[in-house]
Amino acid sequence: MTVMAILLGTLTAGIGSVWIAALLSFGVLARYTQHMLSLAAGALLATAFMHLLPEAFESQASAHDLFMALLLGVVFFFLLDKAELWHHGHEHHHPHAAGHEHHHPHAAGHDHDHGAADGHTQHSEGSGGTKAAGGWAVLAGDSVHCFGDGILIAAAFVADVRLGVIASLAVLVHEVPHHMGDLLVLSTSSGNRQAALVKVSMAGAVTAIGGLAGYWLVDWLQDYLPFFLVVASSSFVYVALADLIPQLQTRLSARQTAAQIGWLLVGIGLVTIVSGLAHAQH
Repeated sequence: MTVMAILLGTLTAGIGSVWIAALLSFGVLARYTQHMLSLAAGALLATAFMHLLPEAFESQASAHDLFMALLLGVVFFFLLDKAELWHHGHEHHHPHAAGHEHHHPHAAGHDHDHGAADGHTQHSEGSGGTKAAGGWAVLAGDSVHCFGDGILIAAAFVADVRLGVIASLAVLVHEVPHHMGDLLVLSTSSGNRQAALVKVSMAGAVTAIGGLAGYWLVDWLQDYLPFFLVVASSSFVYVALADLIPQLQTRLSARQTAAQIGWLLVGIGLVTIVSGLAHAQH
């Protein structure tokens, strides 16, 4: 039963986020990229601080050890980010930086949104060969990223089905703007939106493989489950604070700022509502 729940949750988060991203990237909803970033940040923070961390601290594990794991987790994901394995690096609007040949996927979606507003296009770069290479780099990094997401979702499901549902939702929401960037990079490099969608969907499906690996790993190391939950929390906190929120810290009008705050609260509220529904059915 737990394995089936993990497969359903990981496939929904991994592939479902790609298809929602395609609707946003290639459809009339592309203007709402910034709202998705705010929603994702709220959902990730709410999942970490209201669900995963409380569950971990209800165990017999030492609070000192759990906080140490949280700190080490944040540092670990920072190092992965620097190695361009987590979110494919953080160029953040600096495509000309030395040694970087491709866009950060979130930033690509971010640039798309502001490019539409400012009358500039910012996600085309380099020669055709450079863009093709960047596309493969995006897919490779995306697969590693999705595999990690699957492990985190599996850890949440093993602890509690309700936590697994919430973690799957949080991953799905934060992956949408991520995959929007992937789709923009790949469709630009190949000129074929359908091919880009298929490739990113295949990368998203790796989430399920990570989920199965995570189920075996967590089941084997059951006594360390609280630490798996803390590591999952550190991932969500890092992505929200180091990746999503900085992209929202731009000079905006009072109306746009209010919209950002509103969608951030919607993300928090969405996780809370799903948590209540899942808890009622659990």
